[in-house]
Amino acid sequence: MSEDRTTRTSEVMAVVRGMIAARTLSAGEKLPSIRRLAASLKVSPSTVVEAYDRLAAEGAIRPRPGSGFYIAGTMPPLSLAEVEPQIDRAIDPFWVARQSLDAGPEMLRPGCGWLPADWMPNGAIRRAIRSLARAEDAVLCDYGPTRGSPALRRTLARRFASEGLDAGTDQILLTTSGTHAIDLVCRFLLQPGDTVLVDDPCYFNFQALLRAHRVKIVGVPYTPNGPDPALFAEALAAHRPRLYITNSALHNPTGATLSPQTAHRILTACAAHDVTIVEDDIFADFEPEPSPRLAVLDGLSRVVRIGSFSKSLSASIRCGYIAARADWIEGLIDLQVATGFGGPSPVATEIVGAVLADGSYRKHIEGVRRRLSRARRETSARLLPLGIRPSIEPRGGFYLWCRLPQEKDAAEVARRALGENVVLAPGNVFSVSQSASDFMRINVAQMTDPQISTILERALAAA
Repeated sequence: MSEDRTTRTSEVMAVVRGMIAARTLSAGEKLPSIRRLAASLKVSPSTVVEAYDRLAAEGAIRPRPGSGFYIAGTMPPLSLAEVEPQIDRAIDPFWVARQSLDAGPEMLRPGCGWLPADWMPNGAIRRAIRSLARAEDAVLCDYGPTRGSPALRRTLARRFASEGLDAGTDQILLTTSGTHAIDLVCRFLLQPGDTVLVDDPCYFNFQALLRAHRVKIVGVPYTPNGPDPALFAEALAAHRPRLYITNSALHNPTGATLSPQTAHRILTACAAHDVTIVEDDIFADFEPEPSPRLAVLDGLSRVVRIGSFSKSLSASIRCGYIAARADWIEGLIDLQVATGFGGPSPVATEIVGAVLADGSYRKHIEGVRRRLSRARRETSARLLPLGIRPSIEPRGGFYLWCRLPQEKDAAEVARRALGENVVLAPGNVFSVSQSASDFMRINVAQMTDPQISTILERALAAA
């Protein structure tokens, strides 16, 4: 075998090992077909055959004649080692997060999932921090109460009531982040081997977190009006899932909005199959007008609402929440004590509470909505000459879910752009079925640098 062929085989083996270590694939799951992996990695099928045979000899995977290759039953420890941004890292549900979070100041990040720092209410945050300096010593030094700040929970209850969701403070639990909120709900309701439905495409960290819980993930195609109701019902009947996890308001990554008709059908189907819904409401403040909410329609009977303030207030001041049935909150409190010894930092909740109560917050959000509306128009106009087109026109928010021209491979475009210090978000990191290879999620708030369009053009030409 030539040295070049040996190198390519080793690279394929490294990609598969990375999938296993990151729990992109779990024990017993089927690996991508030889032809599909060869196409995605741009190597010959014979190279993938050689890589799979070697991995099978090592015991990492096992063949099933006539069916394909599967992950072996014994898994290595979950790998969460720190790495610098790497062009050759497997593009999986961790890829965009790690590239974005580890990026230095020289990096441009239209693939990241947050607003630039200068878009945030920094004046209100600084006022809250100055006020915090005069707080009692206990706020600065003690653990917080297990449910989190009573004042902030009252603020949330009032916000919920304004949209028609009746939730008392005993139904609200503050957490250290929105991701932590989902993690607690998964710990509370799931066992390894359970099945969870997600949208396809969906927020990539839903997949990453669910892999860590060792559950089976089933995707349901997402349309401009929500999950496809007929396919959703089929998935419920075929897979008997325990949970359905979704975004409300402005869907991530598509920017779509759930329609009233689809919301009704989803709730009815989940009730018939005893499925709990986890509704992530993190983008609510960016909507021009409120859209249907599963939690509001259901009244927190079958729906759990989670959220945080990282997108609209600060990603540095971590604080999330769970709104659910009061008896479930009691169990979730115990889990939060067991895994984190209490709720979020009192310092964080004091700052968040003060900013939300500041009269300037409403004006800040209104200003951000106007800015985002301009940015969506301007970004669409800049992408059009490159042949990149949004699949829908979102009502708000900072994402455009775009199709690349000539069925270009978004993963390869992302690798090329990363070599020029631009972090992109290729479609398949969001897709359970890996059916979004020619899509890209674009954050319009991070598209202001004119270099990005030039680098995108070069990456598309080279891919």
